[in-house]
Amino acid sequence: MKLSPADIEQIHGEGLSVAQVEEQIALFERGVSHIELHRPCRTGDGIEVISPETGERLMSRCELAAAAGRCQKFVPASGAASRMFKDWFQGMEDPWREGDPAAVAFVANLPRYPFYEDLRRIMARRGEDPDTCLRERRYELLLSYILTSRGLGYGHLPKALLKFHQYPDGSRTALEEHLVESALYATDNRRISRIHITVSPEHHLAVTDFLREICPRYEGIFSLSYDVAVSCQETETNTIAVDMDNRVFRTEDGLLYLRPGGHGALLKNMNELDGDIIFLKNIDNVAPDHLKELTVRYKKILAGLLLERQEESFRYLQCLRAEHVDGETIAAADRFCREKLHITFPDDHHRWSPEKKKAVQFRKLARPIRVCGVVRNEGEPGGGPFWVRDADGGQSLQIVEEIQVDPHSESQQAIWRAASHFNPVDLVCGVRDYRGEKYDLRRFVDPRTISIAKKSEKGRDLQALELPGLWNGSMADWNTIFVEVPIATFNPVKTVADLLRPQHLLQRNHGGQ
Repeated sequence: MKLSPADIEQIHGEGLSVAQVEEQIALFERGVSHIELHRPCRTGDGIEVISPETGERLMSRCELAAAAGRCQKFVPASGAASRMFKDWFQGMEDPWREGDPAAVAFVANLPRYPFYEDLRRIMARRGEDPDTCLRERRYELLLSYILTSRGLGYGHLPKALLKFHQYPDGSRTALEEHLVESALYATDNRRISRIHITVSPEHHLAVTDFLREICPRYEGIFSLSYDVAVSCQETETNTIAVDMDNRVFRTEDGLLYLRPGGHGALLKNMNELDGDIIFLKNIDNVAPDHLKELTVRYKKILAGLLLERQEESFRYLQCLRAEHVDGETIAAADRFCREKLHITFPDDHHRWSPEKKKAVQFRKLARPIRVCGVVRNEGEPGGGPFWVRDADGGQSLQIVEEIQVDPHSESQQAIWRAASHFNPVDLVCGVRDYRGEKYDLRRFVDPRTISIAKKSEKGRDLQALELPGLWNGSMADWNTIFVEVPIATFNPVKTVADLLRPQHLLQRNHGGQ
């Protein structure tokens, strides 16, 4: 394909090079590689279970680190709410008929949503009332007040600014719930709570304005100050899209369609954080107050385990960097790698020279560490914990998405289906080395884990390149620890109907903070 001068100018304007775009186009032609699964992780085989006694000790370790100012919360919040309301958008464009299941559910449940009182207030300004509209089955009018700029504008807001939970003293957005969480486990002894939020450029102003308005309230409730940063995904991480015949996809005005390269693009944002221990959690996975205690407890346990394993790892690194290392130390480092960091060396590693063992151990230990909460698989979409074959002949623990698994291999698909757990994007990351210096996280990405996803733009099908996912290929060369956490700590909101799950509804025995 020959790029025009206008194409080249557009590419450079995005911060990309022509060579990058050409390589991306070539990937569509030759296809991407798939990850090789060895087996799913199980409890006792890649997934650890923490006893109550151990949990108390680990929580104390986390609290000491937080008090010292080592902790920071990182929230990917770039997702738009439009996908949450897919069925409602359809109901506005193709009006529901009486008796339609979607209409029946809408009538029965609308008053239960945490944004209903907001809807009532905004409709009252125009002399309308949602209760009356429901009785009169004026669904399109109600939907327009919910989804468009006529009313709440929820169809065009980021998920961060949607009301998720109702309390006796009012309702809270997803972003507010993350502010509350940050106060409970990422606050230092100077009462500063650090949180970093990534948003889409079009939502940056709305989010920063909201934070400016709302932070003083929670600072007063928790007697702290928030150190909040908001960043956007850089355009230089965008990728080219092609049509279903691998021809460059163009917009209606003839421009190349360069789109965000998935959550893997946020590695750049994460790499620029100043924190030491990073709590990573998606914007739409957030608990109301009656589940906060359990959620916070396990966040602290994950962080405490990270700190414990990190400390031991650093001790071995200090030993291994010496010029002469005895066989006993090398054997102990080998056991630690296998038993505590779940590193599996190639089959012939017992024949290696002491010098090679030492060098490989040092390289394996000198990597970022992440501790990932995993929950029992109850049918939710998401990546799972697996043992994966590495290029060097060993195995490692990875969070794997379905798109990374060869769809044409029955044996690989069988391993994928056999997973007992999945990862709800609940991670704690150690991003500084044994000398206290920040890792360059870009060094630990597996570039082979780029994937091709089918998308659409204004009704036209396309193929999009997804960069190695933030918690998938972007962290492929990290040391990974999986810990089983209670399902109650996982509260996803992928569709608006998820807000009606019992865990998201007001518990009468609990109030707001």
